[in-house]
Amino acid sequence: MTPQNDLRTAPYTNPALPIPDRVEDLLGRMTLEEKVGQMLQLDARGDLGNLVTEKLVGSLLHASPERIVEARDLVLTTRLQIPLLMADDCIHGHSFWPGATIFPTQLAMACTWDPALVERGARATAVEVASTGLHWTFSPVLCISRDLRWGRVNETFGEDPHLIGALGQAMIRGYQGDGLTDPTAILATAKHFAGYSETQGGRDASEADLSRRKLRSWFLPPFEEAVKAGCRTFMLGYQAIDGVPVTANKWLLNDVLKGEWGFTGTLVTDWDNVGRMVWEQKVCEDNVQAAKIAVEAGNDLVMTTSQFFEGAQEAVTRGDLDEGLIDDAVRRLLTLKFELGLFENPRIPDGQQQAEVIGSAAHAQTNLDLARKALVLLTNDGTLPLDGGLSATASGKAQGRGETRTIAVIGPNADDQHAQLGDWAGASGQIPWLPDGHPRHLTTTVLDGFRAIAPDNWTVTHARGANIGHEIPDPAGPTLIDGQPRPKLFVPAGSDEAMLAEAVDTARNADYVVAVIGDTVALAGEHKSTATLELQGGQIELVERLIKTGVPVIVVLIQSKPSVLPQSVLDAAAIIEAFNPGMQGGLAIAELVLGLIEPAGRLPISFARHAGQLPIYYNQVRGQHGERYADLSQEPLFPFGHGLSYTTVEYSDLQLLTDNVTAHGQVAATVTLTNTGTRPATETVQVYIADLVTSVTWAERELKFFAQVQVLPGQSVDVKLSLAASACSLVDQDGQRIVEPGTFDLLVGRNSRDPQMLSARFRISQ
Repeated sequence: MTPQNDLRTAPYTNPALPIPDRVEDLLGRMTLEEKVGQMLQLDARGDLGNLVTEKLVGSLLHASPERIVEARDLVLTTRLQIPLLMADDCIHGHSFWPGATIFPTQLAMACTWDPALVERGARATAVEVASTGLHWTFSPVLCISRDLRWGRVNETFGEDPHLIGALGQAMIRGYQGDGLTDPTAILATAKHFAGYSETQGGRDASEADLSRRKLRSWFLPPFEEAVKAGCRTFMLGYQAIDGVPVTANKWLLNDVLKGEWGFTGTLVTDWDNVGRMVWEQKVCEDNVQAAKIAVEAGNDLVMTTSQFFEGAQEAVTRGDLDEGLIDDAVRRLLTLKFELGLFENPRIPDGQQQAEVIGSAAHAQTNLDLARKALVLLTNDGTLPLDGGLSATASGKAQGRGETRTIAVIGPNADDQHAQLGDWAGASGQIPWLPDGHPRHLTTTVLDGFRAIAPDNWTVTHARGANIGHEIPDPAGPTLIDGQPRPKLFVPAGSDEAMLAEAVDTARNADYVVAVIGDTVALAGEHKSTATLELQGGQIELVERLIKTGVPVIVVLIQSKPSVLPQSVLDAAAIIEAFNPGMQGGLAIAELVLGLIEPAGRLPISFARHAGQLPIYYNQVRGQHGERYADLSQEPLFPFGHGLSYTTVEYSDLQLLTDNVTAHGQVAATVTLTNTGTRPATETVQVYIADLVTSVTWAERELKFFAQVQVLPGQSVDVKLSLAASACSLVDQDGQRIVEPGTFDLLVGRNSRDPQMLSARFRISQ
């Protein structure tokens, strides 16, 4: 009997049998070598033949389009033909597929404060990803931004656990669709579990100084929300907590995640976490000990630590590791593969489906909707919207009043698609097969956007004006200890007098200047944390000279995280924060400046005035001497939740439906919004809770509810506010999350530090 005929009669190949029966049949046929191989996720850029037929890997990542098909063919030559889980970092779109839809980064998405819109974006991503033979995205990031110098701020949803939890759940729903049997569903990954963003000095993957109580208070809630949303995989952080690498943290992985929360999905380490315990963190003497510790802690899939293959087998052979624990991990992995239906349909690339969905018009529209709503108007002296861009014609161009205008689009990011797309996209350096990034014509830069939709009788001019900087090889050598490429160093550019003169001349001959500044992908991502937050290169001098021309300057910030803004930028007529707005971002920015859309974005993160203020997040714990530094305020430059409109909306008449609720009840209220201006508004009503007296020190206020409301000019709208009293909780000195009876303030306003915030007092009783 041939192996293929034998497989056809094997119970595990029979789709009519229950999945647990199929899993046990297959597991019982597997050798130790095959089981350990299933626990490996290795880099598909290596020797595929060795990975699939010798290492017997259960999963691959970073497979180019061609290698996805090649890997499947190799699987068919193995004894049991167990399908691969194919994964990649599809962080804000199918990051490394030519022509895929690249959405705004997570930080930009978070500015929408719109879970339904974020879910639409994730659904579009899943449809595109699924057509290419991938089953799994390493997204969403549920880390809480605490230090703005950290290189991965752009990958987060900001600084607030409640907002992160709501947007994370939305993204998970979008990725996983109607369930894993849906052929357009992909596995979502909640990462990096947990506390990875609590960095020291903003340095990536540094030791996290976190108590268990601090973890439960702030860092764990978004991940618990992910479990509730049905997220099937969790990725572990690089860092250690109190000396214990997360990869080895039995309390976090087994007691909390699997025990308390009932998570039954799959755990995957981050890149070489198991190997790093040997060569970097040095808590294990060799790969055998590291494999033993990783398996005993509950890890299922080991990413890019190829030594685990020999190490785990040796640990079992020595009697140091119970093979039953390996069986448990493999059982979970096989269950996932059966639930995805990969044994019947390995979901290999589908060219016809790709032609229909990748970069489709519908996905481009969702992308534009996200980009539009993600833009945050930080300041405006009344210059915006520009006089003349009053409405859109059928062609999409602005309809002016007949007066000619010249608008100068200036700055290093005015026509830079790579800065606009941000990290984890084409040319950001993680993969070799898109050296020039995504096809240029698919991205509308800010310059492209103005040229496309400015009124026909307007002139759009352009000058670069300044450079930001470039990368150079690290003198320490080309590779790290583990053989990975050593990250390059960033060198700021100097001022270029000829470029500055051209920009100033261009500005003087214009009616308005749009100065597009920020950072580059060289300053965003893993290994790219920064010591400062200043705008780099010749950008500050550029803006200073543009301001001195006397022409109104609108500053647009395309950047991976909040910069410290000099006075010259703050003196601009208006400032728009775009972060990395994706392929359609330039069009959305032009529409906003010309008044074709309304500003609706709100900041999911606070802006510092100086790096020395860090941390600057709004929900810090009470109890310090004074409210300022001796030499600087502690007030942020722009607070969490901030964002302006082209109109004015007044809040009034906050009324509680009851001022006394039980811990199991609902806190309900109404507030009236009145649009006193001349343009429509999308107002994000933010509801914070302040627990007046607590048994342990706690945050002064916490976001617990938000709602977006459309308010037309002259209209008043009554908005219903509701949140569970159980949300008014804290973590006590024993590490338990409880609701303490007492007095609370319900705070309603435009942002976390709104000086006109309305307040209503209520009590929670036993």
